[in-house]
This record gives sequence, C-alpha cells and structure tokens, in this order.
Amino acid sequence: MSGVWVFKNGVFRLVENPQAEASSDGRHGRRKVLVHLPTGEVVSSYTFLEQILIGLGWERYYDGDPDLYQFHKHSSIDLISLPKDFSKFNSINMYDIVIKNPNVFHVRDK
Repeated sequence: MSGVWVFKNGVFRLVENPQAEASSDGRHGRRKVLVHLPTGEVVSSYTFLEQILIGLGWERYYDGDPDLYQFHKHSSIDLISLPKDFSKFNSINMYDIVIKNPNVFHVRDK
C-alpha cells in the first residue's frame, strides 16, 4: 500500500495519487481566465477590462482603498474591488465580475 496519508475535516485517509487529488479539489488546480463572451477574448489586463466595464455602465471609484482598483454603478449598490496588481487577479475576483455582469463574462480553465 503506497501513497500519502491526508488529514482533512478531522479524518485521515490514504491518497494514492496526491497530485491528482490536489488538482481535483482546486488548491493546486489549473489557473482560470476571465472571458468576455461577446468577443470571445480573454481579459488579459485591467485596461481591457476597464474598457468593457465602462461600456456596461460601470465607473471607476476613486474614494475607496488606494490598494484596490474599484468600479461602481449608479444604478446599483454593487462595487467591484480588484487588487491593483493584475498578477493577483484570481478566480474569486473573476466570479465577482461574472455575477455582477450576467451573460457578459465567463470563467474557464486556462
């Protein structure tokens, strides 16, 4: 019997292929990308994302945290907050954008 013993949620269990297990639970899984559905383009910069969001009625919000890149809509209470550094833009940020802009964006594996 070979593998690695993993302790999770108070239970020990034997994992025979730890790399596959880590990928399946998302901790070390594939990177995600945000796709703009009307064009099919992957959002690869905040400049591109800002152009799209402005076209959808979002405006830059400058009164918030200086470490965040933020957008708001006058027609709602929604606020999109993103890390200033695009390399820290992650799937949580992507899903936030998807939920606040239905049928415009999609998150998929890279």
